[in-house]
Amino acid sequence: MKIHEYQAKQLFREAGIPVPEGIVAKTVDEAVAAFEKLDRPLVVVKSQIHAGGRGKGRFKEHPDQPGVILARSADEVRENAERMLGSTLVTIQTGPEGKQVNTLFIEQGLDIAKELYLGCVVDREAGGPVLILSTEGGMEIEVVAHESPEKILSEPFSIHTGLLGFQARKLAFKLGMEGKTVRSAEKFFCQLSRFFIDNDCSMTEINPLVITGEGDLVALDAKVSFDDNALFRHKPFDELRDLTEEDPAEIQAGEADLSYVKLDGNIGCLVNGAGLAMSTMDLIKHHGGEPANFLDVGGGANVDQVSEAFRIILADDNVKAVLVNIFGGIMKCDTIVTALLEAYEKVGFTVPLVVRLEGTNVEIARKMLAESGRDIVSATDLTDAAQKVVATLST
Repeated sequence: MKIHEYQAKQLFREAGIPVPEGIVAKTVDEAVAAFEKLDRPLVVVKSQIHAGGRGKGRFKEHPDQPGVILARSADEVRENAERMLGSTLVTIQTGPEGKQVNTLFIEQGLDIAKELYLGCVVDREAGGPVLILSTEGGMEIEVVAHESPEKILSEPFSIHTGLLGFQARKLAFKLGMEGKTVRSAEKFFCQLSRFFIDNDCSMTEINPLVITGEGDLVALDAKVSFDDNALFRHKPFDELRDLTEEDPAEIQAGEADLSYVKLDGNIGCLVNGAGLAMSTMDLIKHHGGEPANFLDVGGGANVDQVSEAFRIILADDNVKAVLVNIFGGIMKCDTIVTALLEAYEKVGFTVPLVVRLEGTNVEIARKMLAESGRDIVSATDLTDAAQKVVATLST
């Protein structure tokens, strides 16, 4: 689950992580009032959407208007807020469709001496969380990793202790820090690692993390996402969720306890098991097709879930064929086919449907499909299924 910058910074503040003073605004008048309340010679007017690259992004309705801009007067705040609120911001992460800006964050300007990059993720190779730092603040970390990998530092840390003091100091020294800044960095890095662990984050990013003229570290940006599987431990986070930032189909799938991610292709996929779903998408692409979604119905899918899965897939106008790939382990294949045929009747199909079954009671299930009288193409294995579903697009 992703949250907005202003929400992340409030959580940072509560955890003792230094952030600039800022005020949320949902109207132009609120933005102007925020400027006056902050009473600073310089503020930053920031669009709030679940995407990075806002500073370099531009609005569809106002091509010259950036998503983040400095303002030195109430009039400047008003002029920018009027163009930003209700308009569609396009960034490198939103895609060409962009996202509508409904909220602004008016934040105090800082005396910035240096910009850094800081991120915290779970690293499979390290077997735990890793703190990532770079002197190239304000740049996309992927670009830095590609062009100047030597400028990226990483430090694994324990989920039990967080980053230890000596580790934080080591990183600070490698970044060329001295004196007061080292002490500030030690505290900041340790607090952030603890925040990452305590809140079950999947990713925490501060770009840029700034060193002020006084030598203090401050989070000028904040991007936080949480592990969905751990949200039951953090009920207050439910209030931070912004459904307007999420795909309606993914919300619908979540309510039905389905794992769904929309993609750009035209072959819908209904699979039981995340690994099998990934393999299914790979085989579709290998044989010249493009998957329209990742959809895992799980090992114990019932009729209602299968029906809802079909509704979600077929609601996508890009879907021109559907591949069902089921391995019957805990769930028997004949049980799956029973649910599949009932769902077929409930939803109704207007596109080709290819079904591949394997596992417990597979022969019974294939016979049920053959005798159903439904316009369903049966496949013997995954390669056969991928080839057949791709072939339906050319007929």
